[in-house]
Amino acid sequence: MHDFIDLLPALACGCVLPIVIVWLAIRSEMNKTNQRTQIVLAAIEKNPNMDIEELMEKMSPKKKLLKEKLLSKLLTGNITTFLGIGFLICAIHVDLVGGMNSNDLRMLYLAGAVLLGVGIAFLVSYSKGKKMLAKEIEAEEKKLIAEANS
Repeated sequence: MHDFIDLLPALACGCVLPIVIVWLAIRSEMNKTNQRTQIVLAAIEKNPNMDIEELMEKMSPKKKLLKEKLLSKLLTGNITTFLGIGFLICAIHVDLVGGMNSNDLRMLYLAGAVLLGVGIAFLVSYSKGKKMLAKEIEAEEKKLIAEANS
């Protein structure tokens, strides 16, 4: 029974938490869609001759530019890399000083290594994406400048 109680936090974080996060994300998206539908229906009731496509275009959320997506990868990569380095430094310090359970210390090393690996993966993804999408980003910027001038 004691072993089961020790497993409860891991089960909660590994099973229940991801399910709740996915459920909340789906529910939020459904609420946004329902709100847009209600707005469009109300607009049609008030003015049946209005252009629905134009209204939907104005209501739809703006898509992120390629440059913004790449910059968010850079930010995420930097944060997770520094967190991983911080966890590893903390683990090394605790390992040298002592005073921590060996299983907990192993988990601290593992968390640091995983965060460092994920951060490096995001940074590599950013650098490769920047090289591969350079022409598309330049075309997007020219398009935005042309739209701003007109």
